[in-house]
Amino acid sequence: MEPMLKTARQTLQIGTHDGIFHCDEVLACFMLKQLPKFKNSEIIRSRDNSVLDKCDIVVDVGGKYDASIHRFDHHQRGFEETGSTVVPGKPWNIKLSSAGLVYCHFGREVIHELVPDLSEKDIEPIFNYVYEKFVLEIDAIDNGVPICEGEPRYKISTNLSSRVGYLNPPWNAPPDDPQSTDRFEKAMALVGSEFLDRVLYAAKAWWPARKHVLDAINDRFKVHESGKIMELRTQCPWKEHFFDLTKELDIDSSSINFVLFTDIKGGWRVQGVPESASSFVGKIFLHPAWRGLRDEELSKVAGIDGCVFAHASGFIGGNLTREGALAMAVKSLDQTT
Repeated sequence: MEPMLKTARQTLQIGTHDGIFHCDEVLACFMLKQLPKFKNSEIIRSRDNSVLDKCDIVVDVGGKYDASIHRFDHHQRGFEETGSTVVPGKPWNIKLSSAGLVYCHFGREVIHELVPDLSEKDIEPIFNYVYEKFVLEIDAIDNGVPICEGEPRYKISTNLSSRVGYLNPPWNAPPDDPQSTDRFEKAMALVGSEFLDRVLYAAKAWWPARKHVLDAINDRFKVHESGKIMELRTQCPWKEHFFDLTKELDIDSSSINFVLFTDIKGGWRVQGVPESASSFVGKIFLHPAWRGLRDEELSKVAGIDGCVFAHASGFIGGNLTREGALAMAVKSLDQTT
């Protein structure tokens, strides 16, 4: 049941803390303001409970998480909520920040407002993608979850959370910063722009690619009798869809070794299928004897006309024609010759 909003005022209020702001509450506020009921709301920044109690929704402050009364803090003792506990069935096990809390409760509605032509069925994969590719990182950073075990070899200081942090006043600025509101709004514009970019990319570019990958998987035996080579009708983001679809279709992903597709100049690429969507290691890549060679030298060694290049690691290569790219894949299937 939708929580009752305070209606004595004409303008609704979103409450969050004052002082130093962070990426999570900035994103939480931006997302809420995409919703019709909060679109024209006022953001109140305070740590005074008597002020926050009058707000219609409060994020990242107040010491309480209770969606039934629109309270979304994550700092209180005993708070251990993750995406998997707030949205049962999701595999997300990073502790939520205020951004993750608001996203888990309102994210689908936010996506619908930003991309109104999406069907209800298609909202769910976009909801998953945006959390995993955008919000999860903010949750992890805000909660101090390390990206790796041990001391990292280098530190990333250009991520979104860091850039939001840089918008705060310097440590030696006057305590009553007259630009405090402007700084917060600038941070919200920055975060909002990148959030919107991710949502639109997911909805307009990433998700439509799924059908092309599905068609390529289903038609792979038409490309080569082995079924080990598939052909994309257009260049598109394919790796995540490939591993999701082979799992759904109960196909051993390692049974497909190469992908053919055109490049932006009209030539052809042949790419090895990696072990996972984020890996550069594959079961079979291009023939070892070709790796690092180009043009005529590569064509001569491979015995295939039109070769353009073979990457030094063998994960991808190019040919001027489809027939040449297919021949590179077929010859690479048997690396004993």
